[in-house]
Amino acid sequence: MKNELLENVRWSENVIVVDADYVDSVAFNLIVNFERMIGRRIPPADMARWVECVALDGGLRQGDHETQVVLLHDKGKRAMENFTPADYSTQLDGKAFKGNLGEFVFGAYPVESLVSKEEFLVDVVSLVCNQKEVKRVMVVPDVDKCYDMLRHALRHVDDDKRVTLFAMQPLTGGNFRQEILGYSLMSALGIKADEIKE
Repeated sequence: MKNELLENVRWSENVIVVDADYVDSVAFNLIVNFERMIGRRIPPADMARWVECVALDGGLRQGDHETQVVLLHDKGKRAMENFTPADYSTQLDGKAFKGNLGEFVFGAYPVESLVSKEEFLVDVVSLVCNQKEVKRVMVVPDVDKCYDMLRHALRHVDDDKRVTLFAMQPLTGGNFRQEILGYSLMSALGIKADEIKE
């Protein structure tokens, strides 16, 4: 029942599954902290640049690929506050862009009240990992709320699938690769390494 929205989807080889509310709050925290640190205004994160960075961190290389971006969000939220473009229904859902890594196709899915966003995310990740055509899965979860569930769900993923989990700090254990979420967000926010060196 939870995955009815996603059961008839034709999956790409590459899929990014995102807790959009979580990544939006992380972007907000980075904006506030770095504005104070480097003394300039930081614009909202560039969504296209961010998903390309996530794809690169997830092992995708230049070429004519297709990547699906699944944005899960609270039903009451209409838009992200710290990204551009940001509106789920008018600017993101069903939209796509082409870059150096191929085409990125967005789908925005509100989480119904029957299930928590964390349970829904774990279900979606499990569904995606079970699709034979999917080769690369990148997951951006709120690890504080669902890491144990995700680690359990990913323990039997086929060896031919490359699964990468993004978090703000290294995680222990798990049948997946790890990347630090902050790096891709800093790039999307236009924060350069030389600005933060003392």
